[in-house]
Amino acid sequence: MEEADIYFGPWDYVVFATVLAISSGIGVYYRLTGGQQKTFKEYMMADKQMPVLPVAFSLMASFMSAITILGVAKENYMFGTQFVVINISYIIATPIVCYIFLPVFFKLQNITVYKYLERRFGMVTRTCASLAFTLQMTLYMGIVLYAPAIALSAVTGLSQTLSILSIGIVCTFYSTLGGMKAVLVTDVFQSLLMFAAVFAVITRGVLDFGVAEIFRIAQEGDRLEFLNVSLDPRERHTVWSLAIGGIFVYCSLYGVNQAQVQRLLTIGTLRKAQASLWIQWPILTCLSLSTSFAGLVMYAQYHKCDPIKSGRIQSSDQILPFYVVETMGSMPGLPGLFVSGIFSGSLSTVSSALNSLSAVTVQDYIMPCAPKYFSKDEKLSTWLSKILAMVYGGLCIAMAFFTELIGAGVLQASLTVFGAVGGPLLAIFTMGMMIPLVNQKGAMSGLILGLCFGLWIGFGRPKPPPPFKPITTEGCLAVNSSSLDILSDVENLLLSINGTMDESSDYNNMELTPDNFTDFEESIPFLHELYAISYMWVAMFSFLVSTITGVLVSALTGGNQIHDPELYASFIKLPAEPDDYKYKQRSNRSTL
Repeated sequence: MEEADIYFGPWDYVVFATVLAISSGIGVYYRLTGGQQKTFKEYMMADKQMPVLPVAFSLMASFMSAITILGVAKENYMFGTQFVVINISYIIATPIVCYIFLPVFFKLQNITVYKYLERRFGMVTRTCASLAFTLQMTLYMGIVLYAPAIALSAVTGLSQTLSILSIGIVCTFYSTLGGMKAVLVTDVFQSLLMFAAVFAVITRGVLDFGVAEIFRIAQEGDRLEFLNVSLDPRERHTVWSLAIGGIFVYCSLYGVNQAQVQRLLTIGTLRKAQASLWIQWPILTCLSLSTSFAGLVMYAQYHKCDPIKSGRIQSSDQILPFYVVETMGSMPGLPGLFVSGIFSGSLSTVSSALNSLSAVTVQDYIMPCAPKYFSKDEKLSTWLSKILAMVYGGLCIAMAFFTELIGAGVLQASLTVFGAVGGPLLAIFTMGMMIPLVNQKGAMSGLILGLCFGLWIGFGRPKPPPPFKPITTEGCLAVNSSSLDILSDVENLLLSINGTMDESSDYNNMELTPDNFTDFEESIPFLHELYAISYMWVAMFSFLVSTITGVLVSALTGGNQIHDPELYASFIKLPAEPDDYKYKQRSNRSTL
């Protein structure tokens, strides 16, 4: 590892340590100022006094994790620019979240979004949905630490163990001490670092090649593609799968996800929360587009000598950090800034998960068991939340090391779970707010069947090989064997923008070749159609399965007879109730 030390020197460690120290300092500041995080409302909801702009940056930072940044740049390098069309879905989905889902949660003002499901359907639905969220976030936290750590350590020489421990401990520290206020403010700081890391890559590329030359090389290499309008759902990326399928991904993350909704509820009014969501959209789009352009910069650098095929790196996730250390490694502090920016994505994602998991555990699992006791002692709830944030932080670090020990199997499984759970959860909230007919029996049936369908498609094997763009090693010089000493043998870590495993993206690590996939098609014609569906459609298809099942089962079991206007979108017309009707607990809350 001697040569790696040249790339990640003392000044880089200083920059990295400074970033961690600032994040920790923010947590200490909010622990010692204001209400000192002594009330449950302040600790979990920042006293509902957060400004619009910090929340907007925090929403974006939670969405764009470290592996998403690495993945989007890699996507444009390996498969072309078609993926940027997903930004269209952000434009369409933002008003859906703003004006359908968010007003309902603001009317209820519950700390946990799953409290809504209890009021609308029953305790069983609330518990099952909450458990699904807890499982997916617990698994995903470990991956958010592990994936960038192993990719960065392979090309910078930064200790993988040190990376996981430092990020995990610092994140747990400021989240536990400073509560939601510290999480939101550090997200702003970390968002700026993420932009700095990406723009450092872009600036270097523009200085080396110029914008026109970067696009010319991309055009010659068949990397520029925006208008794939194929209607085949098996096409990996098309205008339709990205613009339509992306809507369901976005709504599942911003509309009904505990971590995001909890952030929006820290703002005092609905109008300001809607403004925050609108502001985060151009911020998110800017980072998405700039990260995509960074992928084209890397292609301009390596279009004549692909670093994977030439053996200089062994995983597609290493392309971006490899570019940084090769082109900017001689500049003291710049690799440290890049690593800090990438790991800032991990910090923001993990901190949001710790805070939301703590809230869900207290509100959905513990308080219902002893509501009178906790309602009388708010300090106990706050103290318990801090303990749980610390516990989940330790679990996050443990999951990162567990993922390292187990290898790609648990990685693929957990990422598939993360992608498949979003659609069915979005469906039960949508049915609750927009389809008065649906009862608890229908909601639970839809949730279970939708989860099974999504996981079946996600776990189904084998998958077809992805459509790689042409690459070459014709311009490669002889690779010095000593340069290979800095590379680690890493697992294939592949992630799309919605956190779903993108099967077999490394050139030399395919499950199937086109020929043997054709044999598979002929042997099991029905299954191959399902398994070949693009991952961008999984959330939508599982949403539809859940919704159709929920409506049919509800219609067959008598429907939902009592309607509380607070629980529905404002434009939904409900059956008239008697004048003297008082909203009482639904009869279907206690039973399935």
